[in-house]
Amino acid sequence: MFWRTRTNRFTWCYHPASPYAAERPRLVEIRDNLIDRIAEAKREGLIGEVEGLETSLAGAEEKLAQMDLAIARAATTGDLGMPGFTQIAARASDT
Repeated sequence: MFWRTRTNRFTWCYHPASPYAAERPRLVEIRDNLIDRIAEAKREGLIGEVEGLETSLAGAEEKLAQMDLAIARAATTGDLGMPGFTQIAARASDT
């Protein structure tokens, strides 16, 4: 991923997938808890509570999908590396 600095130069910015992988089990736990709370609210007849919890559940499932995509994307990308000084100097002297 590239991002702009104050001087409008592009700089490489690397975000590993490990933070997403570490956060995923907690979000799965939250999602499962929301499912249980929705079932309980339906049993109790709390319609407004059900609607609010379903909104939260949709957000949690969307975030899980985003995490899965980020983890998959990070697993399939490769490091292109930086060119060595001799490669850069050779290009400069060819011109």
